[in-house]
Amino acid sequence: MNIIIIAEAGVNHNGEIGKAEQLIDAAAAAGADYVKFQTFKAEKLVTKSAAKAAYQQQNTVGENESQYEMLKKLELSEEDHVALARYAVTKGIKFLSTAFDLESIDFLDRLGIDTFKIPSGEITNYPYLVRIAKTGKPVILSTGMAEMREIQDAVTVLTENGVPKGQIIILHCNTEYPTPFEDVNLKAMNTIGETFGVSYGYSDHTPGIEVPIAAVALGASVIEKHFTLDRDLPGPDHKASLEPGELKAMISAIRNIEKAIQGNGIKQPSLSEAKNITIARKSIHLGQDIQKGQLLTADHLVMLRPGDGISPMDIKKVIGRRTRAGLNAGTKLAWEDLEK
Repeated sequence: MNIIIIAEAGVNHNGEIGKAEQLIDAAAAAGADYVKFQTFKAEKLVTKSAAKAAYQQQNTVGENESQYEMLKKLELSEEDHVALARYAVTKGIKFLSTAFDLESIDFLDRLGIDTFKIPSGEITNYPYLVRIAKTGKPVILSTGMAEMREIQDAVTVLTENGVPKGQIIILHCNTEYPTPFEDVNLKAMNTIGETFGVSYGYSDHTPGIEVPIAAVALGASVIEKHFTLDRDLPGPDHKASLEPGELKAMISAIRNIEKAIQGNGIKQPSLSEAKNITIARKSIHLGQDIQKGQLLTADHLVMLRPGDGISPMDIKKVIGRRTRAGLNAGTKLAWEDLEK
C-alpha cells in the first residue's frame, strides 16, 4: 500500500498566487502526492463580527481584525485556482483544495479534483456533507474536535447520499495549532479504523515530523501536514507548519517506513541478510588437541565463528562421541570427524 501524503499549503500563500506557485514547487520537490489549498468566500464562511481563534490572534497582525477581515485577505479567485491546478500538473503533483461552502464545492467539482477533503469544522454541516456526497467522488474526512458519534453521523450522511463506504478515508486530527503532543491521542486513529471499517490516516498539527511518521508505522494510509515557505511569514497557520526542508525530511522518513512495513509478516531471513548467517553465527570447534578415539566432553568444545559447521544447538549430539582421528585445537568439527 502506498501512503498518500498531502502537503497542506492551506492559506500559507497569504493571498498571493506567486507564493502559491512556490508552495507547489516545494511540495513537488519534497515528494508529496498532493498539494492542497483552501477554497472559500469569506462572506459565505464566517460572519463579519466573528472573533479569531486564539492561535489566529497570536499569529496575525491587527489586534482588532475580525476573522472575516483576516480570511478576506487570504482568498484565491477562481482564476487563481485554475492557474494553480494547471501549474501543479507541470510540476507532477496532484492539485487538491478544501471547500468551505456549497458554491466552492460545486466549483472544485467542475475544476476536476479527484477527491474531496472535508475539514474538521464541517463534519457537522449536513447540507455541506450532502453536497459533497452527491459529487460521487471519494472523500477524505478530518475529525478534529469530533466524538465518535459525530463521525458516525457524518459517515451515515455520506453513504446515504452516494459515497460508497470503501471510498471514505477518515483522518484522526486535533484542531489546535500547534497541537500539544500529550493531546495527540494517536491510538484513536486505530480506534476509528476498527470501529468504522474504513481506511484511516492522520492530519497533523503538532510541531515537527515525529507524529506523522509514527502514524504511518501504526497503519495510516493518508498523512496530511501543513507546510509553509517560511514560518516567520505573517498569517494564521505559518507557525504550526513545516518549512520545505522539514517537509522533505518527513516525506523521506515516511517512504522509508512505508517500505519497512510492507513485509509478509513471516519471520524468516531476508534476501539481504541471508549471506550473513554463516558469518554471524557459530559452530562447534575444539578448544584443545584431541587424540584419536577420545571421548568428547563439554570441556573440549568451544563455540566460534563461522557458523558453517555443526550448530551449537546440536552440542548434546556431540558430547559423548569419539573422534575418528587426532584433531588439533581450533578444528571446526564436522559429523564425519565423529564415530557413530
